[in-house]
Amino acid sequence: MSSRKSKSNNLIHAEYLSQVQRILRERFCHQSPHSNLFGVQVQYKHLIELLKRTAIHGESNSVLIIGPRGSGKTMLINHALKELMEAEEVSENVLQVHLNGLLQINDKIALKEITRQLNLENVVGDKVFGSFAENLSFLLEALKKGDRSSSCPVIFVLDEFDLFAHHKNQTLLYNLFDISQSAQTPLAVIGLTCRLDILELLEKRVKSRFSHRQIHLMNSFGFPQYLKIFKEQLSLPAEFPDKIFTEKWNENVQCLTEDRSVREVLQKHFNVSKNLRSLHMLLMLALNRVTTSHPFMTAADVMEANHLCSMDSKANIVHGLSVLEICLIIAMKHLNDIYEEEPFNFQMVYNEFQKFVQRKAHSVYNFEKPVVMKAFEHLQQLELIRPMERTSVNTQREYQLMKLLLDNTQIMNALQKYPNCPTDVRQWATSSLSWL
Repeated sequence: MSSRKSKSNNLIHAEYLSQVQRILRERFCHQSPHSNLFGVQVQYKHLIELLKRTAIHGESNSVLIIGPRGSGKTMLINHALKELMEAEEVSENVLQVHLNGLLQINDKIALKEITRQLNLENVVGDKVFGSFAENLSFLLEALKKGDRSSSCPVIFVLDEFDLFAHHKNQTLLYNLFDISQSAQTPLAVIGLTCRLDILELLEKRVKSRFSHRQIHLMNSFGFPQYLKIFKEQLSLPAEFPDKIFTEKWNENVQCLTEDRSVREVLQKHFNVSKNLRSLHMLLMLALNRVTTSHPFMTAADVMEANHLCSMDSKANIVHGLSVLEICLIIAMKHLNDIYEEEPFNFQMVYNEFQKFVQRKAHSVYNFEKPVVMKAFEHLQQLELIRPMERTSVNTQREYQLMKLLLDNTQIMNALQKYPNCPTDVRQWATSSLSWL
């Protein structure tokens, strides 16, 4: 009976944990519009007022939201649109169009996407219009309901706005800003970009039609606020089904926030980047370690997640190399030390390797030259070395100049973790890097 009871408890526990992971992952992946905004209340107020003037009063507007990647531009606009659509007089009346400069790479594709999002494909049908401007004006004309004075407001959100500025003649931007300046369909054009010089990219005719409103997002919060964000991002909401589990989880999060080792990890992250996206990445990796047998996050989980975040990808590649390839990398490093980072060729590396083999003939197998050449080419494929100039037909492969893309610290760290590395090879590496 007791075993059956404990089994059912485990199932309930597992169900709660899966809910916890779903809620937090949605939050970390910016898919949950319920997450809080941090340090951008002034900008949020400015944006929501601007959107309400378009949606409720039919006033056209344009604005650029500028800030580095991960500063919360998309989250800001998503929160504002969510609040806007919750208003009764707005929800049925406003249309949204979301475009991205990485996807809509020219105005023709952008126009197709606008018609798709406004459900106007059937209206356009097989009609052929002259210019792009006529196409766009037709689409906006199609939105008009009843008489000309009562048009349906449209909100255009242009992500990666700077890429739209590279489109031919900036036709899309010109027409959107032109409509937002005239007494036609109420239109709000919101551009999101990480370029501070965005206005320099706009043509004169486009710039003159833009309202020159800019909202700047700079992560201006300090470390105490960063800790508060860490705590808020991991805490469960009050509406979570199991109150006792929520209490335990949130108490555990509070203990994590006060833990010295966790604070050190967060301080390091904060010093490198205030970017909340990197914090979310850290929390996501720590959350992955939570299981039914390990239901609460610990300081060790956060430290392991930090280790995964800061892992060197090149050092990981070195772990998977053969002993011969490791020997060639050490030979290259030896040449770099002798010739002060001057480029080298295969023949020089091979000669260096041969010297080592002759000294340690009893422990290292002497490979044939074609085999060594194959290992050298494999290192080039892995991009651990690269040619100094383009390969010409006349150049012999053995004499093509190369450069090593690893530094001494990376090599030494990789060798320490390399499984079953021969002692002689390790000693050769330390002798060639004795200045470290």
